[in-house]
Amino acid sequence: MADPRRGARLREADRGQLAWGPVDLDAMLPEDHPARAIWAVVERLDLGALYRPIRARDEWAGAPAIDPKVLLALWVYATSEGEGSAREIWRLTSLHTAYRWLRGGVAVGYHTLSDFRSQQAGVIDTLITQLLGLLMSQDLVDLHRVAQDGTRVRAAAGAASFRREQTLETLMCEARAHLEAVTEQAADPSVSARRAAARRRGAEDRLRRLEAALEQVPEVARTKRRSGAKDPTPRVSTTDPEARIMKMGDGGFRPAFNIQFATTTDEARVIVGVEVTGRGTDMGETTPMLDQIERRTGRRPAEILADGGYPAHEAIDEAALRGTTFYAPVPAPRAGDLRDPHTPREDDSEAVAAWRERMATEEAKAIYKQRAATAETVNADAKRHRGLDHLSVRGRDKAHGSACLFALTYNTLRLLALRG
Repeated sequence: MADPRRGARLREADRGQLAWGPVDLDAMLPEDHPARAIWAVVERLDLGALYRPIRARDEWAGAPAIDPKVLLALWVYATSEGEGSAREIWRLTSLHTAYRWLRGGVAVGYHTLSDFRSQQAGVIDTLITQLLGLLMSQDLVDLHRVAQDGTRVRAAAGAASFRREQTLETLMCEARAHLEAVTEQAADPSVSARRAAARRRGAEDRLRRLEAALEQVPEVARTKRRSGAKDPTPRVSTTDPEARIMKMGDGGFRPAFNIQFATTTDEARVIVGVEVTGRGTDMGETTPMLDQIERRTGRRPAEILADGGYPAHEAIDEAALRGTTFYAPVPAPRAGDLRDPHTPREDDSEAVAAWRERMATEEAKAIYKQRAATAETVNADAKRHRGLDHLSVRGRDKAHGSACLFALTYNTLRLLALRG
């Protein structure tokens, strides 16, 4: 049978082409869409720290700046959707209705989005405190009991980028020579000014990273000596000098940062503390976290729950001084030690002895069960649903910014859920 389409001239559907025409963004986005709710929360925050640096004002010349509220809302919504790539968010601002609605006609480049996340980590940290204040003002948060847990997140550093001190010094000499050569080539009229500037930036960036790597060598050496590592030779990454090789959840060893979250165990289940370290252990991390919680909220938790990697005796003593009761498993005795681990030792402080005895009670065991239902679920949410299974930025400060962005997003979603 002859093909009835043969020879027919048709206007076929091409859904990949760009279409121009009048668009009503507000009508396109449903009234109950999460993007609207997130925008409403962002509008309630004091963003003065983001507006103050803007120089395009009144009679001063210069192109208008992008409203920081737009950039923040885009990042919070993207994080809520598990998207952590600035380039992908930029693409979505042209293709996805919610992103287009949040952008509201403002042209946003991926460099601008990336710079915002990297450079505004400190501001985002303060916004977490603001949002906690908003939650507490509505009596939605009970700080009586908090749970803390850490998760190791893959750093943006290659496993093969770790070098010994001698190799770093050799690379440093090569980087300096390369920078000098690039500077001389900039005078060549056949090389455009733009290309010469790009080459120089690249050479300077590599030199800075190598200098930072050499600065980290003494700290890595001290850590290896304290831990009694079999190989005491310090190695530092040339791509992310602050990242450390850590044992991951699957048993493998990769470059990572240790991200700590403290979460309330009440119905609100909000994040009240965020910290990022380069240490592969959680031991003693409750002390700085308790300080941070008090700084953010003005209150001290009455109880803190942590897993078996946290209870350094000094941390238990510090918690007791703050009036905080420490709940964590008592380590099993070493081979050959037949003593009951819950029986106080002669060298135990009063707080440590009380902790041992407390963790043997059924009441303490029941309380401790709340830790997994709160802190561990936050880590799972971060990694499985919010894109924090790996870092796309380098350096501890930028990693802290990514962790704070997740915490701000998480608390925003909790606020919306609690308010129905």
